[in-house]
Amino acid sequence: MTEQLASDRPTHQTIEMLRTLIRNACVNTGHADSGHEVRNADTIQAFLEGGSAGRATGFDLERFEPTPGRVSLVARIEGTDPAAASLCLMGHTDVVPVNPDGWDRDPFGGELVNGEVWGRGAVDMLNITSSMAVAFRHLATSGFRPRGDLIYFAVADEESGSAHGARWMADHHPDAIRADYVLTENGGLHGGGLESPTISVTVGEKGVAWRRLRIKGTPGHGSMPFRKDNALLKAAAVIQRIGEYDPPARFHELWREQVETFGLDDDTKTLMLDAGRLDDLLADMPDVGTAAFLHACTHTTFSANAIDGGPEMKTNVIPDTVEVDLDVRTLPGETAAEVEAHLAAALGDLADKVEVEALMNDPAGISRIDTPLWDSLQRAVGRPFPGARLTPSMSVGFTDSRVFRDLGSVAYGAGLLSPELSQGEFSSRFHGNNERIDVESLRLTTQLWLDVAADLMG
Repeated sequence: MTEQLASDRPTHQTIEMLRTLIRNACVNTGHADSGHEVRNADTIQAFLEGGSAGRATGFDLERFEPTPGRVSLVARIEGTDPAAASLCLMGHTDVVPVNPDGWDRDPFGGELVNGEVWGRGAVDMLNITSSMAVAFRHLATSGFRPRGDLIYFAVADEESGSAHGARWMADHHPDAIRADYVLTENGGLHGGGLESPTISVTVGEKGVAWRRLRIKGTPGHGSMPFRKDNALLKAAAVIQRIGEYDPPARFHELWREQVETFGLDDDTKTLMLDAGRLDDLLADMPDVGTAAFLHACTHTTFSANAIDGGPEMKTNVIPDTVEVDLDVRTLPGETAAEVEAHLAAALGDLADKVEVEALMNDPAGISRIDTPLWDSLQRAVGRPFPGARLTPSMSVGFTDSRVFRDLGSVAYGAGLLSPELSQGEFSSRFHGNNERIDVESLRLTTQLWLDVAADLMG
């Protein structure tokens, strides 16, 4: 079966594109000189143009490089009707760092093993970026003329806040990427059971409120620690309190419908919809990946993920300043003021010893589903999965959808995955060890973009 899928030309092209993008290792550490997305941009441009100029293959292509090496591509098939709705297929080209020690295979090998492509970015989100490139080129070279503009946006720097990618584009070249509808990561998971099958579409996402905590002390010699004001020790106490802080569950407007898609028994469903008892249920859940996902869906979360004492930090110097970076994800309706209140509650009497700097402050956002794009997605997934119903879901992570929503777009995280791939297993591969995607999911997703574009814009 795998050999048959791989011999299908679009599927084969998606597989090979994905393997190449993984091998290009466009690792985004958050520093301006990381990412090197120019490597993936060059690969995608060469594929799209197929050795000839963009105009000759039915589309225009532009490159944008706000920072050396941080290249984004915008390809466009011009529509026949200026008043018709436009659609943007958007995929990012950067990936997060990786520790190879936790992997069974080379994280940048792009290996195809037992029907799965392995490597960093295989699910986040080079799989979608690759399949969108293949679908866009197929439409362009087959003479497809959409009613509205069809845009393919291969964007840098999604993993560290979009300052060198979508956010920069929205601030400096908004008309290059502006679209009525946007499709990006992540959706396509199956649920609901045999009686009422569902396929998820991400219509909203939690907010991101990254914070830098600055803890100060007094420098001194490491050989004389007695009664010294060690910033690192205070930082350790701050991190401990952040780790122990767990605000109560709170349900957003999509939660009940998400629970309905899980195919649970009535007793478990009742617990899932009870904010007072949900945490006990999650604490006893044997699948840690699923429990972590469900917790993130229903809680404001705080994760201390980076610490920095500056270049002068060394073994025999008591540090005077330590910075701790927090990844804070907020629920719909929460503002910067709520984040400050959470931090004050978490830190208690340590709060006045911590300076807080806002690194990002993008609120949660949700797109409506009463749209022609939603209807086209429903028809498209119904082809391979008759009877399956689309269900809206909320993402616990952020994507560049938030940038497009600020521009007025309706943005969905879509895709179409193999029914064998569970929510827990899929979620555990994001930024985790042994990231990989199966060939069947690549085939289904590539075809989804083709079907949606033809249905919505043909």
